Amino acid sequence: MASKGIGKCTEVLVKRIAGLRPAQAAGLGSALAALMVTLRMVRPFLPGLPRNFFRYYVGRLIKRYLRRALGFLDPCLTVNIGEYSAAGDRMRHSQVYDQAKAYLSARCSGQARSLWADLASHGSHAFVLSMSSREEVADEFRGATVWWQHFNPGGGAWEFYQLVFHERHRDLVVQSYLPHVCREGKAVMDRNRRRRLFTNYTGDRQIASWTYVMFEHPSTFETLAMDPAKKRSIMDDLDAFRDGKEYYTRIGKAWKRGYLLYGPPGTGKSTMIAAMANYLDYDIYDIELTSVATNIELRHLLIQTSGKSIIVVEDIDCSADLTGKRKKPPTMAPANSPPTQTLANSPPTDQKKVTTLTLSGLLNAVDGLWSACEGERIIIFTTNYVEELDPALIRHGRMDRHIEMSYCCFEAFKFLAKNYLGVDDHPLFEAVKELLQAAKITTADVAEHLMRKCADDNADSCLANLLKALALKGEAVLGN
Repeated sequence: MASKGIGKCTEVLVKRIAGLRPAQAAGLGSALAALMVTLRMVRPFLPGLPRNFFRYYVGRLIKRYLRRALGFLDPCLTVNIGEYSAAGDRMRHSQVYDQAKAYLSARCSGQARSLWADLASHGSHAFVLSMSSREEVADEFRGATVWWQHFNPGGGAWEFYQLVFHERHRDLVVQSYLPHVCREGKAVMDRNRRRRLFTNYTGDRQIASWTYVMFEHPSTFETLAMDPAKKRSIMDDLDAFRDGKEYYTRIGKAWKRGYLLYGPPGTGKSTMIAAMANYLDYDIYDIELTSVATNIELRHLLIQTSGKSIIVVEDIDCSADLTGKRKKPPTMAPANSPPTQTLANSPPTDQKKVTTLTLSGLLNAVDGLWSACEGERIIIFTTNYVEELDPALIRHGRMDRHIEMSYCCFEAFKFLAKNYLGVDDHPLFEAVKELLQAAKITTADVAEHLMRKCADDNADSCLANLLKALALKGEAVLGN
């Protein structure tokens, strides 16, 4: 079924053709006929010209004047808004595409016959609608009618919206209507925003990209077990970053900040990241470096990230063999020694993925020119063994603030006791305080012992279990 927008343009086209005076119509037909006859007469006298050469230059001439003729006959113009920016460059997702999609959501419900639906936000009963492929909706703006159509070619090709309008509305559409669509679409996106947790994957075209789920982690700074002064310092630092756009511009620095979270396993590094995301209302991009093959692939992933986001590389000491301190060049082997098998000349196996991702590529991604392609981003590395990392990777300027996530202290224990048991004080607190000074126990272990596991558990029994665990930990520490 023909779309309404194209049908309207066809109607105007027919009227224009029908409106031509006989002399004009005859003149146009005579000109085209004369051109064809001339080409047929001239061609035998140019035997030396290759067939493709003749077709190319004459074809360009015909297209130029035919386009002008059709421009007179066809009054409709089109604007395509692709899923990716820069004329189909898949390096970055198009914000205009997302804004147009959001803008058209309300208009889809009353006109389109085939729709996609999703919840507007977590816990909401409102839906966000979008058009299926080849669906069309009309829109009115300052007396002008325009038509939108959605295309999804499939086969790895990018989706796009096509806007059709009459040529007499060109200035109105370009100067006023499209900015209006972007403003309204952005407002809709802000109202319906849901935090997302992204992870990298290789798509059907072997291009590294992102897939995501909705981020619904409940951790907040109010529930985070940490020394209150240290927690307040981190929150103040995040506030200064979020509100510091003008400051970063004034000092000539990219609007990004790096955090290194280090400490033993179970000390709350991942929980801290979730609390940061909830506090700032940012998305999280969790990069799995072992799935990134090259420096270009890593760069491509970073370009696709948006502002107001946290880029995370967890356990970076285990994420590919590029974080250790740089070694001296190997010495020359004796001439009669057997050749050493390297990754480049070793036979390929299914167990090991060949990668050319380098430490230099990671450093440039974190702090080079490409790291400034989008503002308001936080980069977080986590590690259990900070001493294993290359100093160049964690120096200030790349990882601006180092946050030690240490073993559970008495202040963190009191916070957990309040959250898990509902007690601010207890006779066993002094014994716990004494044992915590000797035992190295993580907040995750303390929380596990304080958690009620049956109906008969209470503050007394949970604290008694914790004391037993602390005593065993203390004995183990003294034994070592």
